[in-house]
Order: sequence, then structure tokens, then C-alpha cells
Amino acid sequence: MAQQDSAQAIDRELTMSRAMVEAIADEMRADEEVFYMGEDVADYGGIFDSTQGLLEEFGHDRIMDVPISETAYIGAAVGAAQAGMRPIAELMFVDFFGVGMDQIYNQMAKNTYMSGASVNVPMVLTTAVGGTYNDAAQHSQTLYGTFAHLPGMKVVVPSTAYDAKGLMHNAIRDDDPVVYMFHKRLMGIGWMPAPDGPKTPVPEEEYTIPFGSADVKREGEDVTVVTLGLHVHRAIEAAEDLAEDGIDAEVVDLRTLVPLDTETILESVAKTGRLVVVDEDYRSYGVTSEIVARVAEEDLASLEAVSRLAVPDVPIPYARPLENEVIPATEDIKDAVRSIGS
Repeated sequence: MAQQDSAQAIDRELTMSRAMVEAIADEMRADEEVFYMGEDVADYGGIFDSTQGLLEEFGHDRIMDVPISETAYIGAAVGAAQAGMRPIAELMFVDFFGVGMDQIYNQMAKNTYMSGASVNVPMVLTTAVGGTYNDAAQHSQTLYGTFAHLPGMKVVVPSTAYDAKGLMHNAIRDDDPVVYMFHKRLMGIGWMPAPDGPKTPVPEEEYTIPFGSADVKREGEDVTVVTLGLHVHRAIEAAEDLAEDGIDAEVVDLRTLVPLDTETILESVAKTGRLVVVDEDYRSYGVTSEIVARVAEEDLASLEAVSRLAVPDVPIPYARPLENEVIPATEDIKDAVRSIGS
């Protein structure tokens, strides 16, 4: 069910970064156990404005800059969460997960299970994902599938300011570890212009968006496009262009990968019969194949045609033309839809 309808009458609009910060500030005012830690999140405000303005209200005791040691501060966040606090730890770029993966996957994700639920790990790991701005192979991945593949963590990927705020409220309140993956191109920062779409009406009051609830961002009858993050907006743009050719595309925004709203996807495919899955992660062993597999297992009879569009299995190039070549663009989505008929 589309969530954006509830925001239509709201006068103010926020960028995704401001919506995230507003939710964090609300939760920090309501619960003194909530705090934020990461590299350049205090005095600098986060390199993607993920904490801009929080230091002035909450001070260095609750908005903490940390040394460049992901293992150390993510481990500290896990310990604080197990002790009853609700930390938010920022992994500046998702690509840096490798140096802290033991703390993320062997501690954060597993300790509730390993302890027989004698401890919970109510923490949020925020991280910037995505390319499109020529920062090369170590700063431009999404890695959605990597985190969704590993059990024990909930995985959230907002595409709009409205969704970002509601999902952040839900993430901080959750008693399980949540990985909150924000696409840097959607944040609305001055030096990296966002596409049309992520800046939306956002209520001033707090609200939550439940995990496992995909959002139909555009309704259609001919083909289902399932995607997330930046590519929600590229898919909507593609759908508007395709409509001029008589092709009516439905765009489903997953919003969370764990839990995954398979039901909404199946309902859409049952209506359209055709499925295109678009992802900025790598093609092999990833989100595109998982979505196609679930639809095939649950309702193969409805699936008349399918295509998946993702990053080929190569490191993200530095050179702008090469990066543009590997990351799916609006034209690529239109081509994928046309390739399976309508």
C-alpha cells in the first residue's frame, strides 16, 4: 500500500538527510540511552549530513567522533547495546565493512542467538551506499545482498525522506540490530545533487514505517519493476517515459530487505505477469536473483517473462564513463522492460 498518500497534504518538504536527523533527534530527546558514534559525525556533521545539527543540541557525550577503527567502535556499540543502551554507529562507507565484519556479523548479528536471548543488541548500524559520483571501487558499492544474506540483522534501504524518517524511528526502537543503508546520492547535500523524488513532504510529528512493508510507488498494469534505493527514482522516470509508448509499469520499492515483503511483489506480478528487478548491487548471488527465485517458487504460473538488471561482477570503476556504464541507468531500465514485452 502506498505510504506517500498520507504525506500529500503536508506543506513542508525535507531532504532525506534532514528527515533522518529529525527522527534521530526525536528519539534522542525521548530516550537518553540513544547516542550516535562514528567518524566525522560530531564537529563535521557527517560527510553526507547524516548528523548535521545534532552536536549543537546533544553535545559530544552523545554525538561522538571516534578514531578510525571500525572494529573498535562497532564493538563498543555492540557492548553498549547489550548493556541496555541504544547506540547508532555509522560506518562511513559500506565498503569499509571488511575491517569491522567480525564485530558486525559474529557479534552484532549473532549475540542474541548465541546467548539464548539472554541479551539483546538494540543498535542501528547506519552506512552510506552507492556510486554515481566517481569515488572508485572502495567507496562506491551498495552491498545490499551481502548484509541481507547474513542472518541476524534487519536491513533497511529508504528511497525518500518520508520513508527515511519513519524507518529510522522504527530502527532505533527495534530490539534487534538494524543495518540502515542510505544512498549518498539521495541525501540532498549540496555537492551531490539528488534526483527528483527523494525530497518529499514529511510530517513534523513522529511516525513509524513497519519493516517488511514494501511500497508501490507507481501503480501499473503491464509490468512490475521491483527495486530499492536510488533506482526507485530511476525506475519511476523510466515508467513515465514508457507510458508515452503505451507501457504501464508498476514500481515496487522494497524499503526493507530483511524482512522482505514478498507478498506485495507477488500481488503485483499476479496482476502484470512480467517482472523486472533492478539493483545497484552486483548481479551474481544478489537481490535480483533472490526476488526472481521467490516469485518463481511461489507463483511460477503468473510469471510470463522476467529480466534482471544489476551491476556486472566487476569493481566499480573510477572513470565516469565506465562507472556510468556499469550502474543501471533509466535507459537501461526502459530497455529491460521492452525486452520482455508488455
